[in-house]
Amino acid sequence: MSAVISPNTGVNTALRYLLLVVFALIFVFPILFMVVSSFKPAQQLLRDTASIAAFLPVGDLSFDNYAAAFRRAPVALFIFNSVVITVVTVAGALFICSMAAFSFAFLEFKGKEVVLAVLIATLIVPFETIAIPMLMLVNNLPWIGAGGLQFGWLNTYHVQIVPFLADALTIFLFVQYFRDLPRELIEAARLDGATWFQVYTRVIVPISGPVFATAAILKFLAMYNQYLWPLLVTQSEQYRPVMVGLQYFFQLNIAWGEVMAYLSIITLPVLIFYLVLQRAFISSIASTGIKG
Repeated sequence: MSAVISPNTGVNTALRYLLLVVFALIFVFPILFMVVSSFKPAQQLLRDTASIAAFLPVGDLSFDNYAAAFRRAPVALFIFNSVVITVVTVAGALFICSMAAFSFAFLEFKGKEVVLAVLIATLIVPFETIAIPMLMLVNNLPWIGAGGLQFGWLNTYHVQIVPFLADALTIFLFVQYFRDLPRELIEAARLDGATWFQVYTRVIVPISGPVFATAAILKFLAMYNQYLWPLLVTQSEQYRPVMVGLQYFFQLNIAWGEVMAYLSIITLPVLIFYLVLQRAFISSIASTGIKG
Protein backbone atom coordinates (compact mmCIF):
# COMPACT_ATOMS: atom_id res chain seq x y z
CA MET A 1 0.00 0.00 0.00
CA SER A 2 1.48 3.32 -1.02
CA ALA A 3 1.88 5.95 1.64
CA VAL A 4 -0.50 8.89 1.54
CA ILE A 5 1.47 12.13 1.52
CA SER A 6 -0.30 15.38 2.30
CA PRO A 7 0.29 18.13 -0.31
CA ASN A 8 0.97 20.53 2.56
CA THR A 9 3.81 18.42 3.97
CA GLY A 10 6.49 20.05 1.83
CA VAL A 11 5.21 23.55 2.57
CA ASN A 12 5.09 22.90 6.31
CA THR A 13 8.61 21.48 6.27
CA ALA A 14 9.90 24.49 4.34
CA LEU A 15 8.21 26.87 6.79
CA ARG A 16 9.74 25.04 9.76
CA TYR A 17 13.21 25.23 8.25
CA LEU A 18 12.71 28.90 7.41
CA LEU A 19 11.67 29.60 11.00
CA LEU A 20 14.71 27.72 12.31
CA VAL A 21 17.00 29.71 10.01
CA VAL A 22 15.48 32.99 11.24
CA PHE A 23 16.01 32.01 14.87
CA ALA A 24 19.56 30.87 14.10
CA LEU A 25 20.35 34.21 12.49
CA ILE A 26 18.93 36.08 15.49
CA PHE A 27 21.37 34.23 17.77
CA VAL A 28 24.30 34.46 15.35
CA PHE A 29 24.05 38.19 14.61
CA PRO A 30 25.52 39.40 17.95
CA ILE A 31 28.50 37.05 17.57
CA LEU A 32 28.97 38.09 13.96
CA PHE A 33 28.82 41.76 14.95
CA MET A 34 31.38 41.19 17.72
CA VAL A 35 33.88 39.37 15.50
CA VAL A 36 33.55 41.74 12.53
CA SER A 37 33.78 44.81 14.77
CA SER A 38 36.98 43.50 16.36
CA PHE A 39 38.82 44.13 13.06
CA LYS A 40 37.55 47.69 12.55
CA PRO A 41 38.96 51.02 13.81
CA ALA A 42 36.88 52.67 16.54
CA GLN A 43 35.48 55.44 14.34
CA GLN A 44 34.46 53.06 11.56
CA LEU A 45 32.95 50.66 14.09
CA LEU A 46 30.68 53.34 15.54
CA ARG A 47 29.78 54.64 12.10
CA ASP A 48 28.87 51.20 10.78
CA THR A 49 26.47 50.45 13.64
CA ALA A 50 23.84 52.57 11.86
CA SER A 51 23.75 50.24 8.84
CA ILE A 52 24.05 46.65 7.69
CA ALA A 53 27.79 47.28 7.35
CA ALA A 54 28.02 46.51 11.09
CA PHE A 55 27.76 42.81 10.18
CA LEU A 56 29.99 42.90 7.10
CA PRO A 57 33.81 42.71 6.95
CA VAL A 58 34.17 45.91 4.97
CA GLY A 59 36.38 48.99 5.35
CA ASP A 60 39.79 49.30 6.94
CA LEU A 61 40.24 45.86 8.52
CA SER A 62 43.29 44.88 10.58
CA PHE A 63 44.48 43.02 13.69
CA ASP A 64 45.40 46.26 15.46
CA ASN A 65 42.62 45.88 18.03
CA TYR A 66 43.90 42.45 19.03
CA ALA A 67 47.45 43.73 19.45
CA ALA A 68 46.16 46.68 21.48
CA ALA A 69 44.06 44.36 23.67
CA PHE A 70 47.14 42.34 24.62
CA ARG A 71 49.00 45.54 25.41
CA ARG A 72 46.20 46.90 27.59
CA ALA A 73 45.70 43.77 29.72
CA PRO A 74 47.42 40.41 30.41
CA VAL A 75 44.88 38.58 28.24
CA ALA A 76 46.80 35.29 28.14
CA LEU A 77 47.02 35.21 31.95
CA PHE A 78 43.30 35.88 32.35
CA ILE A 79 42.43 33.11 29.89
CA PHE A 80 44.80 30.70 31.64
CA ASN A 81 43.24 31.51 35.03
CA SER A 82 39.71 31.04 33.73
CA VAL A 83 40.49 27.77 31.97
CA VAL A 84 42.26 26.32 35.03
CA ILE A 85 39.53 27.40 37.46
CA THR A 86 36.73 26.26 35.16
CA VAL A 87 38.19 22.89 34.15
CA VAL A 88 39.09 21.92 37.72
CA THR A 89 35.67 22.99 39.00
CA VAL A 90 33.81 21.16 36.23
CA ALA A 91 35.77 17.95 36.80
CA GLY A 92 35.25 18.08 40.56
CA ALA A 93 31.59 19.03 40.26
CA LEU A 94 30.81 16.19 37.85
CA PHE A 95 32.23 13.66 40.30
CA ILE A 96 30.77 15.12 43.50
CA CYS A 97 27.33 16.00 42.10
CA SER A 98 26.92 12.71 40.25
CA MET A 99 27.84 10.79 43.40
CA ALA A 100 25.32 12.80 45.41
CA ALA A 101 22.67 12.23 42.74
CA PHE A 102 23.47 8.51 42.71
CA SER A 103 22.71 8.32 46.43
CA PHE A 104 19.43 10.20 45.98
CA ALA A 105 18.39 8.03 43.03
CA PHE A 106 19.36 4.55 44.21
CA LEU A 107 20.10 4.48 47.93
CA GLU A 108 17.46 4.44 50.63
CA PHE A 109 17.91 6.56 53.73
CA LYS A 110 15.59 8.43 56.06
CA GLY A 111 14.63 11.93 54.97
CA LYS A 112 16.03 11.52 51.43
CA GLU A 113 13.17 13.31 49.69
CA VAL A 114 13.16 16.13 52.24
CA VAL A 115 16.89 16.72 51.82
CA LEU A 116 16.51 16.71 48.03
CA ALA A 117 13.58 19.13 48.19
CA VAL A 118 15.53 21.54 50.41
CA LEU A 119 18.51 21.26 48.09
CA ILE A 120 16.43 22.08 45.02
CA ALA A 121 14.76 24.97 46.89
CA THR A 122 18.14 26.68 47.15
CA LEU A 123 17.94 27.32 43.40
CA ILE A 124 15.57 30.23 44.04
CA VAL A 125 18.11 32.02 46.27
CA PRO A 126 20.02 34.63 44.22
CA PHE A 127 23.78 34.30 44.53
CA GLU A 128 24.06 38.03 45.25
CA THR A 129 22.24 37.53 48.56
CA ILE A 130 24.79 35.04 49.88
CA ALA A 131 27.94 36.47 48.29
CA ILE A 132 28.87 38.68 51.26
CA PRO A 133 28.28 35.95 53.91
CA MET A 134 30.36 33.58 51.76
CA LEU A 135 33.09 36.20 51.49
CA MET A 136 33.23 36.59 55.28
CA LEU A 137 33.32 32.80 55.69
CA VAL A 138 36.15 32.06 53.24
CA ASN A 139 38.16 34.96 54.63
CA ASN A 140 38.52 33.02 57.89
CA LEU A 141 38.89 29.45 56.63
CA PRO A 142 42.19 27.59 57.12
CA TRP A 143 44.29 26.29 54.23
CA ILE A 144 47.56 24.42 54.12
CA GLY A 145 49.77 26.06 51.52
CA ALA A 146 53.46 26.33 50.69
CA GLY A 147 54.01 28.40 53.84
CA GLY A 148 52.17 25.98 56.13
CA LEU A 149 48.84 26.53 57.84
CA GLN A 150 47.28 29.89 57.06
CA PHE A 151 43.86 31.51 57.42
CA GLY A 152 41.96 33.24 54.70
CA TRP A 153 41.36 32.07 51.14
CA LEU A 154 41.27 35.44 49.40
CA ASN A 155 43.38 36.00 46.31
CA THR A 156 43.82 32.31 45.49
CA TYR A 157 42.63 29.77 42.95
CA HIS A 158 40.87 27.54 45.46
CA VAL A 159 38.58 30.32 46.68
CA GLN A 160 37.17 30.38 43.15
CA ILE A 161 36.91 26.58 42.91
CA VAL A 162 35.93 24.94 46.22
CA PRO A 163 32.64 26.83 46.87
CA PHE A 164 31.29 25.69 43.49
CA LEU A 165 32.22 22.01 43.49
CA ALA A 166 28.63 21.12 44.37
CA ASP A 167 25.45 22.90 43.32
CA ALA A 168 21.75 22.08 43.35
CA LEU A 169 21.16 22.39 39.60
CA THR A 170 23.86 19.91 38.63
CA ILE A 171 22.70 17.42 41.29
CA PHE A 172 19.11 17.79 40.10
CA LEU A 173 20.11 17.11 36.47
CA PHE A 174 21.87 13.90 37.48
CA VAL A 175 19.02 12.78 39.76
CA GLN A 176 16.44 13.17 36.98
CA TYR A 177 18.59 11.24 34.53
CA PHE A 178 19.54 8.47 36.95
CA ARG A 179 15.93 7.88 37.96
CA ASP A 180 15.06 7.06 34.35
CA LEU A 181 17.73 4.37 34.07
CA PRO A 182 16.62 0.72 34.30
CA ARG A 183 16.92 -0.41 37.91
CA GLU A 184 17.44 -3.98 36.69
CA LEU A 185 21.04 -3.05 35.81
CA ILE A 186 21.75 -1.95 39.37
CA GLU A 187 20.02 -4.99 40.88
CA ALA A 188 21.96 -7.36 38.60
CA ALA A 189 25.26 -5.72 39.53
CA ARG A 190 24.45 -5.94 43.23
CA LEU A 191 23.53 -9.62 42.90
CA ASP A 192 26.92 -10.19 41.28
CA GLY A 193 28.57 -8.78 44.41
CA ALA A 194 29.41 -5.28 43.19
CA THR A 195 29.75 -2.57 45.83
CA TRP A 196 27.76 0.65 45.44
CA PHE A 197 30.87 2.47 44.27
CA GLN A 198 31.49 -0.23 41.67
CA VAL A 199 27.89 0.11 40.51
CA TYR A 200 28.46 3.83 40.11
CA THR A 201 31.78 3.56 38.25
CA ARG A 202 31.14 0.45 36.14
CA VAL A 203 27.40 0.58 35.45
CA ILE A 204 26.03 4.11 35.84
CA VAL A 205 28.88 6.29 34.54
CA PRO A 206 29.41 4.40 31.23
CA ILE A 207 25.72 4.78 30.24
CA SER A 208 25.34 8.38 31.42
CA GLY A 209 27.46 10.20 28.86
CA PRO A 210 24.69 12.59 27.70
CA VAL A 211 23.91 13.93 31.18
CA PHE A 212 27.60 14.27 32.01
CA ALA A 213 28.09 16.30 28.81
CA THR A 214 25.05 18.48 29.54
CA ALA A 215 26.11 19.12 33.13
CA ALA A 216 29.68 19.83 32.00
CA ILE A 217 28.58 22.43 29.45
CA LEU A 218 26.21 24.20 31.86
CA LYS A 219 28.80 24.19 34.63
CA PHE A 220 31.52 25.38 32.26
CA LEU A 221 29.38 28.33 31.14
CA ALA A 222 28.46 29.25 34.72
CA MET A 223 32.08 29.16 35.93
CA TYR A 224 33.71 30.74 32.89
CA ASN A 225 31.27 33.67 32.98
CA GLN A 226 31.59 34.37 36.70
CA TYR A 227 32.14 38.03 37.53
CA LEU A 228 30.84 39.02 40.96
CA TRP A 229 32.59 36.34 43.05
CA PRO A 230 36.05 36.69 41.44
CA LEU A 231 35.72 40.45 41.71
CA LEU A 232 35.14 40.12 45.48
CA VAL A 233 37.83 37.57 46.27
CA THR A 234 40.76 38.57 44.03
CA GLN A 235 42.82 41.71 44.47
CA SER A 236 45.71 40.69 42.20
CA GLU A 237 45.55 40.15 38.45
CA GLN A 238 47.61 37.00 39.02
CA TYR A 239 44.39 35.14 39.95
CA ARG A 240 41.77 37.11 38.04
CA PRO A 241 39.64 35.41 35.34
CA VAL A 242 38.57 36.82 31.98
CA MET A 243 35.34 38.49 33.11
CA VAL A 244 37.08 40.56 35.76
CA GLY A 245 39.74 41.37 33.17
CA LEU A 246 37.07 43.12 31.14
CA GLN A 247 37.38 46.03 33.58
CA TYR A 248 40.75 46.92 32.08
CA PHE A 249 38.98 47.99 28.88
CA PHE A 250 36.60 50.42 30.56
CA GLN A 251 39.20 52.57 32.30
CA LEU A 252 40.05 56.04 31.04
CA ASN A 253 39.26 55.95 27.31
CA ILE A 254 37.01 53.16 26.04
CA ALA A 255 38.21 51.67 22.74
CA TRP A 256 35.28 49.60 21.50
CA GLY A 257 37.39 47.84 18.91
CA GLU A 258 39.66 46.53 21.65
CA VAL A 259 36.64 45.51 23.70
CA MET A 260 35.28 43.50 20.76
CA ALA A 261 38.70 41.92 20.17
CA TYR A 262 38.96 40.90 23.83
CA LEU A 263 35.44 39.46 23.81
CA SER A 264 36.18 37.52 20.63
CA ILE A 265 39.32 36.03 22.19
CA ILE A 266 37.67 34.96 25.44
CA THR A 267 34.73 33.41 23.57
CA LEU A 268 36.98 30.86 21.86
CA PRO A 269 37.39 28.47 24.85
CA VAL A 270 33.60 28.31 25.28
CA LEU A 271 33.03 27.50 21.60
CA ILE A 272 35.76 24.86 21.60
CA PHE A 273 34.40 23.21 24.75
CA TYR A 274 30.88 23.12 23.31
CA LEU A 275 32.02 21.73 19.94
CA VAL A 276 33.84 18.91 21.71
CA LEU A 277 30.72 17.91 23.68
CA GLN A 278 27.95 18.98 21.32
CA ARG A 279 27.01 15.47 20.14
CA ALA A 280 26.46 14.18 23.67
CA PHE A 281 24.68 17.42 24.62
CA ILE A 282 22.23 17.17 21.69
CA SER A 283 21.74 13.50 22.47
CA SER A 284 20.77 14.37 26.04
CA ILE A 285 18.28 17.04 24.91
CA ALA A 286 16.76 14.70 22.32
CA SER A 287 16.25 11.94 24.90
CA THR A 288 14.50 14.22 27.40
CA GLY A 289 11.23 12.67 28.49
CA ILE A 290 11.99 9.19 27.10
CA LYS A 291 11.63 6.57 29.83
CA GLY A 292 13.08 3.13 30.19
